[in-house]
Amino acid sequence: MGKRLLGTYAILAYLFLHLPLLVLIAFSFNASKYTVWTGWSLDWYRTVFHDAQLAEAAGNSVLIALCSAGISTVIGTLAAYGMWKRKAPVLQSSLYLSLVTPEIVVGISLLVFFQWVFHWLHFQLGAATVIIAHVAFSIAYVVIVVTARLETFDPALEEAAMDLGATPWRAFWRVTLPALRPGIIAACLLALIVSFDDYVITSFVAGVDSETLPMVIYAMARRGVSPAINAISSIIVVLFGVLIMISEKMRAS
Repeated sequence: MGKRLLGTYAILAYLFLHLPLLVLIAFSFNASKYTVWTGWSLDWYRTVFHDAQLAEAAGNSVLIALCSAGISTVIGTLAAYGMWKRKAPVLQSSLYLSLVTPEIVVGISLLVFFQWVFHWLHFQLGAATVIIAHVAFSIAYVVIVVTARLETFDPALEEAAMDLGATPWRAFWRVTLPALRPGIIAACLLALIVSFDDYVITSFVAGVDSETLPMVIYAMARRGVSPAINAISSIIVVLFGVLIMISEKMRAS
C-alpha cells in the first residue's frame, strides 16, 4: 500500500512539473492563434524559422553560450583541481554564494562594474560583456560538478605516474584529465544550458546588438502571446532535455 501511494505521489509530482510543458508543445502544433484546438499545423514552426529577429537572437545565444561554456569549463576545471589538491573547504563552500545570490543582484553588480571599467577603457555593452557575465556565474557550476568527479578519483594514481617519471603536468594531462573527462563534459553541457537560458543577468549587460533568444522571447510575450513563442519554446525544451540527459549520463558514467 505504501509503495502504491509513493508511486502515485511520484506520478502526480511529475505531472505537476511537466504537464505545462506538454501542453505548450501540443499547442505549438495548433492551427489557431488562440487556446482553442482547431487542428494540426506546422505554420508556427515555419514562422520561427523564417523570422530574421529570432534567427539573429538564436545566433547570438549560441555564440555566447559556446564561448562562455568553453571558458568557464577551462577555468572551473583548473579551479576545482587546485582546490582539490590544496584542500580549501572554505573557498570551495564560498562558491555556493554565487548560486544563491539573486540574479537581479548579480546583474546590477556586473552592470556597475562594467560602467566603472568603461569609464577608463571606453568599451561598450555588447556580446563581450555578456560572455564575461556568463563566465562569472557559470564557473561555480563547473567547479561543483568537476569536484564531485574528483571525489571519486584516487590520488594514488597521480603519485604512481610521478614515481614512474612523469612531471606533475604530464601526470595531470595523461592520468587525471582522462578520468575527469565525463564530469568535465557534463559540466560544460550544464554551463552551456545555463548560459543559453539566462535572461535576468543578460538583460542588464547586453547591448543593442547582442540580444539573446530569451530576451527576444520575453519581448514577444509582452506584446501578446503568439503561437510562435510556443514553437520556439518547444524547440528549446526538447533540445535542452536531450542535453540534460546527455549531461546526466556523462556525469554518472
